[in-house]
Amino acid sequence: MEAVTRLQKKDIRLIGKFVEVYCAGKHGPIELTPVTLPAGMGVRSLCPDCASFLEYAISKRLKCPLEAEKPSCKGCRIHCYDSLHREKVREIMSYAGRKLMMRGRLDYLWHYFF
Repeated sequence: MEAVTRLQKKDIRLIGKFVEVYCAGKHGPIELTPVTLPAGMGVRSLCPDCASFLEYAISKRLKCPLEAEKPSCKGCRIHCYDSLHREKVREIMSYAGRKLMMRGRLDYLWHYFF
């Protein structure tokens, strides 16, 4: 297996945090499944649906063909996610972005603009 780059780690950590906030806010404390992030980046405890989405998102990020010139997913010319997952990630980013901004975590939103 290839090594995970610094940019991949940043993106995986970011989507992991967003999914974690979304899952906690939308699904509450139900039966949680641990999801291990690659390269020793930790573990996220999520509901089964969010866990499967996060695993899908991580696999797609690790297989991104545009690694050298990686734009944000919103501005990418190749869409890795299928249409259902694209809608899901929009919903997650919208919900979690607002929650994190209200908590004062503007550093996560920096990813959107730069």
